[in-house]
Amino acid sequence: MKERKSMYFRLPKKEEFMLGKLSVLPTKLLIGFESGTVVLWDLKSKKADYRYTYDEAIHSVAWHHEGKQFICSHSDGTLTIWNVRSPAKPVQTITPHGKQLKDGKKPEPCKPILKVEFKTTRPGEPFIILSGGLSYDTVGRRPCLTVMHGKSTAVLEMDYSIVDFLTLCETPYPNDFQEPYAVVVLLEKDLVLIDLAQNGYPIFENPYPLSIHESPVTCCEYFADCPVDLIPALYSVGARQKRQGYSKKEWPINGGNWGLGAQSYSEIIITGHADGSVKFWDASAINLQVLYKLKTSKVFEKSRNKDDKPNTDIVDEDPYAIQIISWCPESRMLCIAGVSAHVIIYRFSKQEVITEVIPMLEVRLLYEISDVESPEGEQAPPLPTPVGSANPQPVPPQSHPSTSSSSSDGLRDNVPCLKVKNSPLKQSPGYQTELVIQLVWVSGEPPQQITSLAVNSSYGLVVFGNCSGIAMVDYLQKAVLLNLGTIELCGSSDPYRREPRSPRKSRQPSGAGLCDISEGTVAPEDRCKSPTSGSSSPHNSDDQQKVNNFIEKVKIKSRKFSKTVASDIAKMSRKLSLPTDLKPDLDIKDNSFSRSRSSSVTSIDKESREAISALHFCETFTRKADSAPSPCLWVGTTLGTVLVIALNLPPGGEQRLLQPVIVSPSGTILRLKGAVLRMAFLDSTGCLMPPAYESWKEHNVPEEKDEKEKLKKRRPVSVSPSSSQEISENQYAVICSEKQAKVISLPTQNCAYKQNITETSFVLRGDIVSLSNSICLACFCANGHIMTFSLPSLRPLLDVYYLPLTNMRIARTFCFTNNGQALYLVSPTEIQRLTYSQETCENLQEMLGELFTPVETPEAPNRGFFKGLFGGGAQSLDREELFGESSSGKASRSLAQHIPGPGGIEGVKGAASGVVGELARARLALDERGQKLSDLEERTAAMLSSADSFSKHAHEMMLKYKDKKWYQF
Repeated sequence: MKERKSMYFRLPKKEEFMLGKLSVLPTKLLIGFESGTVVLWDLKSKKADYRYTYDEAIHSVAWHHEGKQFICSHSDGTLTIWNVRSPAKPVQTITPHGKQLKDGKKPEPCKPILKVEFKTTRPGEPFIILSGGLSYDTVGRRPCLTVMHGKSTAVLEMDYSIVDFLTLCETPYPNDFQEPYAVVVLLEKDLVLIDLAQNGYPIFENPYPLSIHESPVTCCEYFADCPVDLIPALYSVGARQKRQGYSKKEWPINGGNWGLGAQSYSEIIITGHADGSVKFWDASAINLQVLYKLKTSKVFEKSRNKDDKPNTDIVDEDPYAIQIISWCPESRMLCIAGVSAHVIIYRFSKQEVITEVIPMLEVRLLYEISDVESPEGEQAPPLPTPVGSANPQPVPPQSHPSTSSSSSDGLRDNVPCLKVKNSPLKQSPGYQTELVIQLVWVSGEPPQQITSLAVNSSYGLVVFGNCSGIAMVDYLQKAVLLNLGTIELCGSSDPYRREPRSPRKSRQPSGAGLCDISEGTVAPEDRCKSPTSGSSSPHNSDDQQKVNNFIEKVKIKSRKFSKTVASDIAKMSRKLSLPTDLKPDLDIKDNSFSRSRSSSVTSIDKESREAISALHFCETFTRKADSAPSPCLWVGTTLGTVLVIALNLPPGGEQRLLQPVIVSPSGTILRLKGAVLRMAFLDSTGCLMPPAYESWKEHNVPEEKDEKEKLKKRRPVSVSPSSSQEISENQYAVICSEKQAKVISLPTQNCAYKQNITETSFVLRGDIVSLSNSICLACFCANGHIMTFSLPSLRPLLDVYYLPLTNMRIARTFCFTNNGQALYLVSPTEIQRLTYSQETCENLQEMLGELFTPVETPEAPNRGFFKGLFGGGAQSLDREELFGESSSGKASRSLAQHIPGPGGIEGVKGAASGVVGELARARLALDERGQKLSDLEERTAAMLSSADSFSKHAHEMMLKYKDKKWYQF
């Protein structure tokens, strides 16, 4: 093994300033300094051969492959080409983007050329590739890469700033024709490869996703063990979204090997972004592969100027940002909730459609407190317990948003935050808009942001809630079924009884929003009315009139206060929910996480609003006396209350579109410590019961096929147990809150198991997942611990310190999924994927790939006969090459052999005779070596005669064409 030697160069003291770029040939080194000086070093003699000086600072240097010329880029936007043996002045000066002035004047200076590369080709002109050098008058122009080839100059604009670029060539040797075929451009947020072999220089289609942070990620969901046909379906519609004009060649970089990281099940990651886009990623392999991109902002009118934003005061920027994603993989139904209090329901289709009118519903969700104290000190009558209305309100889909309306006081009222397009919308294959739902302003107050969302394809329902209340919509009939505040939802069974208090106290704002006791009333058609609330006694009517009069007085006095505080509350809510650029000084103990941390409800919690924090559709027992499970909705709140709403669905088929859905609170109320985060249901054997779903089928099919499908249509897929099972303890309800987890036996509603998860911290995310043919509860706490519990017994299985809550991004994006997988957004540009499964950890090394793979080094370029004979100069010859074992051959081992003899004098005689024999054999070996040398001499003489013959023929050819003119050839 040869010893590696270091080489040092001592530069003159006056040149000891900032070093520019280096460019190396096998025996020559160019060093460019920022002052404009270039020094040529000979690596053999270790001396500086030449020094070149230019007026402008140098940013980069590059060799011509022959070593006779080099090129420099300067700070004034010029390129200079120098001959090695002419250090006085450059051979050529080029200003690629400068305006050529008349009278031979110097062109106007341009921006610095940060890097230049000089690549040659055998058949034609060389390539000069550079970054920067644009004219100063091109204000606002995007960064560019310039490709100069012969007389053509192509300027390629980039989306982001250029960090560096590298030219890919056919040979790795710098002293040969490079034959460039592509340029790799590293941008701040992307990697671009340009094809130099095709006209127009198209880019290669990038097989790797580098645009996950093209727009800031605001939420993400992780799904494992999805249907096998889901990824191909998303990929087929996503392939049609790709831009045209890519290079026809394959991605030219093919280094490294993939590991055996592909899972036996499919995994999908869904990310929501600040610009309103939703991206689907294939996470089954080691790398992420983008499948499909959905732009939710296409259904809204975009404001063209600043004056055209009268209704988006709820957010300062990014009004289309995604907050919550609810997705059913089996039915492919997608529902998103945006920061502007809007909900959009999407249906998957492989057919392109044109929607003439976008279906839209406006919901007036209002928070009211009816337990105020009257002027006479009398308590207002409590609201009756609301039950479902047999006839939902027949709200037809609106063709366009309602026009801005104002109340009698001139405040904004019944106005949505965004304006839906009223023109036909062309929807490509993929996810297509089924219904747009928007919350409207109420008496000058903007709608509160949505905190929970759930969709069920089997029932055709979508439900969402915020700190004002809950709303349920039938997206098949385009009708609002339920619209209630949280207090009305609990009714007389409110576990946190609101004591009579002064209206002035009730006006105190909280972090969740304004608790308005008087701002307007909910429209009758937007309410789920009680059949018993229509009649009242005269005494109750008089009391109610007194309360109304008192409320009107309070309303006038508090109007100004409510208006000023509303914008502050909206901005604060926006900061906590929208994750664009997280501030490092954001306190994690903000009011979004400062809910009740104890079993008793403090006075502060009584003053704050009770928001809807969890929603779950299921088929289970709604009451203790039920003998069979039925469709219902379980609702969890931030104060630890769990309520059950019963659903009475009409038969399937055409009857489902004609008959109404009956919604009624069941009266069942459960209580936990802390805000409810997740709910799930187990059967009697402890297996997870997923919500009912309807398998996907093409919705946009011809009418004839559609009629046949309706005839064959069956009831939606249901996972409820058969009626033949025992009724007692048929199911288990698993409820996880910020503080504890409970397993409730149904229909008896007894607490079977209970586990206090944490006392000093609180749970950020809890999911009920399947792992190794079993079900467990996985939790991530704010103190950085990941904990898992068995189900239904809630025995602790794992408690590991993993990551503390350092910013809100982790809390917003952390999620668990099946098979022991989890992920979160570790930075604005990186997704961190982790596992808590032992099986996956054991296979981790097999999943890892290899970055570098050994390849054979291509042969060095041949010097050629004439170049070696006439222009190559003297070459050093190695004696070992002429007389060593490589050319003369290796001596045979049988020439000398050791023969042991007897001891004593006879042994000495035998040894002496053996020495004589060995000398004779050595002489014979020398004779054989001499014979081989003579053979080598004969071969050398033959080569010499061959060279003489070639020289003679070349001389004869020269004499033959000596007297001929050029046109006679």
